[in-house]
Amino acid sequence: MNTPVLKLTDVQKSFGPAKIIQGVDLEIAKGERHAIIGPNGAGKSTLFNLVSGLYSLSSGSVELNGQVISGKKPFEINRMGLSRSFQVSNIFSNMSVRENVRCGVLWSLGYGYSFWRNVGNLKEVQEKTAHILNEVGLLDKANLPASLLPYADQRTLEIAITIAGGAEVIMLDEPTAGMSHSETDRAVALIEKAAKGKTLLIVEHDMGVVFGLADRISVLVYGEIIATGKPSEIRGDPRVREAYLGEEADHFEGATA
Repeated sequence: MNTPVLKLTDVQKSFGPAKIIQGVDLEIAKGERHAIIGPNGAGKSTLFNLVSGLYSLSSGSVELNGQVISGKKPFEINRMGLSRSFQVSNIFSNMSVRENVRCGVLWSLGYGYSFWRNVGNLKEVQEKTAHILNEVGLLDKANLPASLLPYADQRTLEIAITIAGGAEVIMLDEPTAGMSHSETDRAVALIEKAAKGKTLLIVEHDMGVVFGLADRISVLVYGEIIATGKPSEIRGDPRVREAYLGEEADHFEGATA
């Protein structure tokens, strides 16, 4: 059996007496598009923070390509091939759109965050930056300060920065939150393009996005995974419908496979 690109074993996290993540076991295959869903307060973002090294584990382990990454700093995990976005837009607001993406490109090419370097002479950096900006539809806004972008474009920029780092595993936390239907459709198309040939782990509330994008879905409730399977299996799982209850459960009916 092939080694999973990402493996969580009995991952637990407590804040004082409160147990937030309770024994999560999860394996994600290379090239898989995996979504984590669950009601508000289920622990989804906390789990992301544990995997990416922002939080330390109370117990258990996280492995990336067979190497234990739990206990490492976020930048060390990033260098090993895992990059993530955040639920709240996390960009360099005082820098231009181009400079934001260029930071990720510099990192991926081994220059580190060389802010004061004469990057204008680095042809490979300039070309790759322009290519990514074109791919995500922000090339015409490259010279704008990132803070002046509309909200949806700021989220697009964050995805661009995430993929610019060249990581094998991309983690996106609520990438379509706050977007209109048309903005969401554009974001999904971008994510599909960005995730091609990579492994994607995504937290998302929009069930249409989840069921249309994911190969497999895991459902997290009160810090525990209650079900993992293909979209069709999750849609018909009574435990999942019970966890969502009421109006939100009806979203499964309209979600596409």
